[in-house]
Amino acid sequence: MHDASTPDTPALHPDTLAVIAGRPAKTPDQPMSVPVHLTSTYVAGGELEYGRYGNPTWTAFEETLGALEGGRCIAFASGMAAIAAVLDLVEPGGTVVAPRHSYTGTVAALQEREEQGRLRAVYVDITDTAAVAAACDGAAMVWFESPTNPALEVADIAAIARAAHEHGALVAVDNTFATPLLQRPLALGADVVVHSATKYISGHSDVLMGAVVTASDELADATVQRRSLHGAIPAPLETFLALRGLRTLPVRLERAQATAQELVRRLAGHPALEEVRYPGFGAIVSIVVRGGAEPADALVQRTSLWVHATSLGGVESTFERRRRWALEQPTIPEGLVRLSVGLEHVDDLHGDLVRALDSLG
Repeated sequence: MHDASTPDTPALHPDTLAVIAGRPAKTPDQPMSVPVHLTSTYVAGGELEYGRYGNPTWTAFEETLGALEGGRCIAFASGMAAIAAVLDLVEPGGTVVAPRHSYTGTVAALQEREEQGRLRAVYVDITDTAAVAAACDGAAMVWFESPTNPALEVADIAAIARAAHEHGALVAVDNTFATPLLQRPLALGADVVVHSATKYISGHSDVLMGAVVTASDELADATVQRRSLHGAIPAPLETFLALRGLRTLPVRLERAQATAQELVRRLAGHPALEEVRYPGFGAIVSIVVRGGAEPADALVQRTSLWVHATSLGGVESTFERRRRWALEQPTIPEGLVRLSVGLEHVDDLHGDLVRALDSLG
């Protein structure tokens, strides 16, 4: 395959890398795209040997996302599989520093491991860099999202990475919301990046997949070993679809972000809202509906374009009240509704949402 990140290749924009990385060699009669390799078994004598250890379709996806993030990528069956593999890098009994506001699946994984005595979790306000640095003393890993889900808090990745490394801790960043087009944690000092490729990377609400990108071969090899031993491998068809989605991520994200920013501007000051939260980039917006859970639950049932659903990052706009989930933190307002802005026209999205907000009375 053509590797777009080789040293003799001129520096390319991420938009270009998303299109050209992970392609077959440019020789006559080669396909433009790596096909779906539906096989469990390979002829002996090569590097692959068996379907749990590798697949050319995985390789194409991994080359592309790795080029965008600036590291070595390992594809997984889901975002949770990727999260579990990274948390398993922590030695038994180690301490993990994590944000008080995190994806509920991450919180559940940390809680389960803590209950089993496998690790100790310390929760911090990830925007308080000094507090995070203080918590790094004795930690094995600092894990965080930026922006956080669903509070949309932004962390100082570089400063946290420096503090963590001073204490010998690994730094893992969930980059699902920002994507490598808006933020490259490895370049800011992180050791590991995690993605739910289900979201913006695949982008069409038809794939479950995850990915880990590491700054070092040592961490990559350890992560590959966990994938092979635990069997959390992605299916070739899903990987093919995720790579096809990744090819259009730059144009999708550009449109969705522009729409999100305009919606934030238009929604400011609406009487039915206590707050509009937006970190300044990306396509996720959180609104806090005045009156708490009841009007927020009513809101998500009164639209025709916005879809009430728990996932995000697709071409369609979705939203949900996050405190309906038992594991959501009590510091998240009852009336907070997380919006995932899709590709519909901004006027249509705004009109649909405002009509529903106005109906709350």
